[in-house]
Amino acid sequence: MKKIFIALNKTMIHENAITLKQLRALAAIVKSGTLTAAAEALSVTTPAVSTQLRSLESNFGVTMMHRGPDGKTVLTQSGEVVLATVRQIENSLNSCYDNINALKTGKVGHLTLGVVSTAKYFAPRIVVEANRQLPDVEVSLFVGNRAEIVEALSDKKIDLAIMGRPPRNPPVDAEVLGDNPHILVGPAGHALAGKRDISSEELLSETFLSRERGSGTRILMQRFLDRVGEGMEYKTMTIDSSETIKQSAMAGLGLAFISGQAVSAELESGRLVNIEFSGLPIVRHWFLISRAGRDLPPVARAFADFLIGLEGQYLPKTP
Repeated sequence: MKKIFIALNKTMIHENAITLKQLRALAAIVKSGTLTAAAEALSVTTPAVSTQLRSLESNFGVTMMHRGPDGKTVLTQSGEVVLATVRQIENSLNSCYDNINALKTGKVGHLTLGVVSTAKYFAPRIVVEANRQLPDVEVSLFVGNRAEIVEALSDKKIDLAIMGRPPRNPPVDAEVLGDNPHILVGPAGHALAGKRDISSEELLSETFLSRERGSGTRILMQRFLDRVGEGMEYKTMTIDSSETIKQSAMAGLGLAFISGQAVSAELESGRLVNIEFSGLPIVRHWFLISRAGRDLPPVARAFADFLIGLEGQYLPKTP
């Protein structure tokens, strides 16, 4: 008995040899109608287009097109499948180009903004405005004390930081964002509230609510009180957050030396009162900080430009 063997076409597809030029040559021929017109559209010679088409057919192992009875080029079934895929590839590439351009211009992306704890009273306003003006930029907030923000900046855990005094290490670039007035506040009805010509002795007989060591506000307070007392001792109580300091001042535990922007709501409502003294308020500045010598990612540069452009509109007003 004779054995009959049927040879099946198992031509391999050489996927590694298929190129974007070959695929685009097919699409151009279909769109233009002729090899010559396709060559003109692709800014190449007619033989080059013909070669790309033959290579594509060879790599797939199928015929992509043939001439119909009227002489016009007609796609085969295989050609239709490949053309549909070419169009999907081109759409994906165009989307990719748009996304890359958006990233390059800073219109899209993610950044982490570090803020010292006192700045948390206005930082959410910045994020809200950023959501409005930079809708495709995602902003994460990292809140900490001065030492934590400096460490995060040094370790590159944050892209930008808002703080009151630029650190010496790591080296940074700093842009002024606006004023940051520091004042003394006490509970409603405090004996020094509204009093003129308070003596140094009267002031230093009070207890002063102070942030932890390393805090910029604590350093500023100590310099002020040392200057007032010229060596006189004074009592401090260390409290680890501005919010707890506010609550402690309202409860009558002592006077708080604090950013006026952190207590603007309490001053306006009368829950805290301003203690007037010569040399107050001490006006410092808020700074936008970035690592020196480091190119900011486009999204961080775009955010920095946006924030500087607001000119401090988000800062609370101190009554």
